[in-house]
Amino acid sequence: MPDFDSAKLKTFVQRQWSVAPSPNAQKYVGTFFDSTLVGNKIVAKTVGNHGTYTVSIEFKDQEIVAACSCYVGKGGYCHHCEALAQTFLQNPATFHVIEAKQPEEVKHVDDLHSYLQSVTLESLLLQMREQGITQKAFAESIGMNPRHLTAIKSSEARNHFFNELGATKLACLWMLEHAAKFKK
Repeated sequence: MPDFDSAKLKTFVQRQWSVAPSPNAQKYVGTFFDSTLVGNKIVAKTVGNHGTYTVSIEFKDQEIVAACSCYVGKGGYCHHCEALAQTFLQNPATFHVIEAKQPEEVKHVDDLHSYLQSVTLESLLLQMREQGITQKAFAESIGMNPRHLTAIKSSEARNHFFNELGATKLACLWMLEHAAKFKK
């Protein structure tokens, strides 16, 4: 994962949300909790009209990618994303920085938690594909329907988290570590 560049993230967030927040967004500015910054991604939660929403903004491939778990936030076009951007711009110090780990740096449980937060299921599945392990083969090997695995992966991108997301990521890590054995 690339090193975090707060100035670059801030610049791109300012470009994306350059106007004053809308009235709907304004009421959420500063209300976020569990605010974290992992790599080039900020993630936080806020209480909305229909429960607690997870909102994220990431600088990825020279653009901003945002998502919210609310019913309109899939593409990051909701007022919760706008409010998270404004919260970050106004007070970036409220975001707890989680150091992104590489798999070989994971030495204890805290490292594992940081690593799992910093890596997506999609990226792990891509690494497995590079090792010759298809998503279908992986899903079937852990007793999961391939469609369910696809649902877990796409839901993570929209900040909807299946309970088995962490366990599935751990299974991916195990498979990557032992991939050479399966090629024989």
